Amino acid sequence: MLKQQLQQKLQQKLSPQQIQLIRLLELPTIELEERVKHELEENPALEEGKDTANDFESSDETDANMESDPLNGENENEADLSLGDYMSEDDIPEYKLRELSERAEKKEEIPFAVGESLNEHLLQQLGLRDLPEKEIKIAEYIIGNIDDDGYLRRDLSAIADDLIFQAGHDVTEKEIEHVLSIIQDFDPAGVGARNLQECLLLQLARRRKTPETEWAIRILTDYFEEFTRKHYDKILRGLTIDEATLKKAIREIMTLDPKPCSSWGNSIETAMSQIVPDFIVENINGELVLSMNNRGIPDLRINREYAEMFQDYSGNKANQTSQMKEAVQFVKQKLDSAQWFIDAIKQRQETLQRTMETIIILQRDFFLTGDEATLHPMILKDVAERAGFDISTISRVSNSKYVQTNFGIYPLKYFFSESMQTDSGEEISTREVKKIMKEHIDNEDKRKPLTDDELASVLKGKGYVIARRTIAKYREQLGIPVARLRKEI
Repeated sequence: MLKQQLQQKLQQKLSPQQIQLIRLLELPTIELEERVKHELEENPALEEGKDTANDFESSDETDANMESDPLNGENENEADLSLGDYMSEDDIPEYKLRELSERAEKKEEIPFAVGESLNEHLLQQLGLRDLPEKEIKIAEYIIGNIDDDGYLRRDLSAIADDLIFQAGHDVTEKEIEHVLSIIQDFDPAGVGARNLQECLLLQLARRRKTPETEWAIRILTDYFEEFTRKHYDKILRGLTIDEATLKKAIREIMTLDPKPCSSWGNSIETAMSQIVPDFIVENINGELVLSMNNRGIPDLRINREYAEMFQDYSGNKANQTSQMKEAVQFVKQKLDSAQWFIDAIKQRQETLQRTMETIIILQRDFFLTGDEATLHPMILKDVAERAGFDISTISRVSNSKYVQTNFGIYPLKYFFSESMQTDSGEEISTREVKKIMKEHIDNEDKRKPLTDDELASVLKGKGYVIARRTIAKYREQLGIPVARLRKEI
């Protein structure tokens, strides 16, 4: 038996321009450049150049969407609200923030390190070996599967299956392993390893034989797990050596590179991974000047020919055939899309500008001095309220964006931190607590590293009452391992 029910729901739907703006807000500058190039190639109604006249009147929907915050009213992401709130700061005097186009020539580009890729380097070495045709094909396939760190992370059985199904070469795992051993003799040392243990042993095998390297090989071969867990007592008992010998062997191991190819210039991927700042903030005689890094983003406008074509078509409605109506619809669609994109780009720039201006106001002391201790507690809500945007909008703007200052390049997320109170009621940034934690860990006795409980006691003595689990969270955020893994002999 079917049962019908009537339900009333309240739903919010985003317009096409709002969806487009959301995506554009999340893009860093270098990706936005590619997005603009793609749009110029795909849409003939869009072209480069300054808009000298309003050639095309966009639809009502496009005009209505240009609001103070085009994303306002969108359901806020719970993750954006998890930082909480803190007491408002005293008003900070406003200062000029303007874009100085005449200073553009002084802005230095971030250089791209594009050179020979790891793949090309290995293939070049392969060409110097006198190998049978079959082994060359196997080697080429293996090299194609080596990742950016220099590891071969695929099983040999999977490679054998690929070779027979994709290339038609029937090979055994033993043949693949033989060819892999040849590749593992290539530079850099450690390339072609299947795991960390093999990578380190391959590097040691090329070193001059000394007591230190011999013991290092024994440790990595027979006590690798104990070494990674820093269970030095078990290694000492198992090898029946003294601490001085173990220390020398460990020192030898620590000189090895766990990612032998990570610093290799890997063609365009490496170029794309370079940091290009989205904003530039300069301290000029005590005055902070903000400029947007838009050098690779051209001015956009509606193509005049398309606009005139639409006006001609739409002005002759009486004699329109079905084909002409389809042409009118196609042209209007392209013009609407072009106008939406232009408006979205403009709105993105305005949103980024206002957000960065607000961050500079709230963190003025840092931009003047570069001293981390001058950073104030600041959360998404603080910036959102002052800039007049939604919290989710600020979250998208601050994601994957960087600012170039007189003191270096920083991610926008660097300026956000929660606040906490000392036992005296003073409001401080959690960044200050992390800094104190790191200083104590850096200066600890490495034979007896500080546990999280001990760190909590140290901070309590300085007036910071923090639970052990919070200490563990801060330690993990700093990328510091637990006390057991920081232990040295």
